[in-house]
Amino acid sequence: MTRKLVFTLLSLALAFALGATAALAATTRPSGDPGVTPTSILLGGTAPLTGPQVAYASIARGAKAYFDYVNSRGGVNGRRIEYTMRDDASDPVRTVAETRRLVEQDGVFAVFNSFGTEQNLAVRDYLNQRKVPQLFAASGASALGTQASRYPYTIGLRPTYAAEGWVLGQYLARTQGAARVGVLYEGDSLGQELLSGLRRGLQRSKAKIVSAQSYEEDSYDVQAPVARLRVSDANVFAVFASPAHAAEALKYAHRLGWKPKLTIGNAAASSAVVLGDAAEKGANPLVKGMVSVAFLKDPTDPRWLKDSAMKLYRRVLKRFAPGSAVSDVYLVYGMAAAWTAVEALRRAGSEPTRERLVQAVASLDLQGNPFLLPGISLKTGPGDRFPIDQMLLQRWQKNAWRSFGGLWAYRGG
Repeated sequence: MTRKLVFTLLSLALAFALGATAALAATTRPSGDPGVTPTSILLGGTAPLTGPQVAYASIARGAKAYFDYVNSRGGVNGRRIEYTMRDDASDPVRTVAETRRLVEQDGVFAVFNSFGTEQNLAVRDYLNQRKVPQLFAASGASALGTQASRYPYTIGLRPTYAAEGWVLGQYLARTQGAARVGVLYEGDSLGQELLSGLRRGLQRSKAKIVSAQSYEEDSYDVQAPVARLRVSDANVFAVFASPAHAAEALKYAHRLGWKPKLTIGNAAASSAVVLGDAAEKGANPLVKGMVSVAFLKDPTDPRWLKDSAMKLYRRVLKRFAPGSAVSDVYLVYGMAAAWTAVEALRRAGSEPTRERLVQAVASLDLQGNPFLLPGISLKTGPGDRFPIDQMLLQRWQKNAWRSFGGLWAYRGG
């Protein structure tokens, strides 16, 4: 073998080796943004896996189950969705620390579905400065949509608290004449937005708020404010509270012998009727006929028993979240959020970047989210960062929530 031939063969072998190394690197090299590889997309979020707001942990667990279902069917554009949940126990200080871990240590592509108003607002500046999408924050705070020019990487999902309060106020104004309303509300921005929306809905009507009493989120003592409402001459009891606080308030009001002609509640309060035995699961007279708002299909509503989406919901829980309470509407919310995230990721393309994801969620026009009530769409656009702004009223009858009437729409915060 000549020296020239040996050199040629060695050159070919080296070229082949370099080519193989380059090809291997091309298949394993992540994209320019953290959290994306050729086979996976990493999302992360915070949730109250422990602490006083633990009922809301189902929002994260429902999302995780749906992502696992999507992964079992090939993922999104050929990539699996990995979803990391960090426990913040509903403490905004812990939310900041855990969110920084998600971004700086775990390297998530986007922070998704983190729960809580104060919690999401606590990390909003940080995430926007780092240009990390704050995707479909699990809060109805109007600020998540009204300040889009300053926080372009932030977007919520559900109707705002102001919208909930306005719809309930409009319902009272149209059906309850000169109602005297006593309001129990959480003493933070959540409760204040609900109360403000209720006042707006009651404008130019004979109904009026005769007493509004707040409670502290970190305390389960709602007895004193409920007692004050009891003696206020109110004949409508408005419960704007978390599930645990709402359940306790309904139980204590009954114990006091209060017999308002109607009880209304925000979406979270309505969950207490199903989830909390403190509300006696509907046996409490204050619960019978209670009116609330809904934008999700409620798994306790008999009308959805044979619905294809609810059949899918039960199959997903059975396989990917065994032991979960099928009646928990927060699991439905988690799946609705995950479905929306999947569609947004699809629209971000086969080579997703954070910028493409932000562009996708800023111009949504999605129909057919199977976990939302019929007719409710998800739309965003210039000047509109409120994906869901429609809802229905629902009434507790025969141990189940039943929606009634047509869709209500409330644009903006």
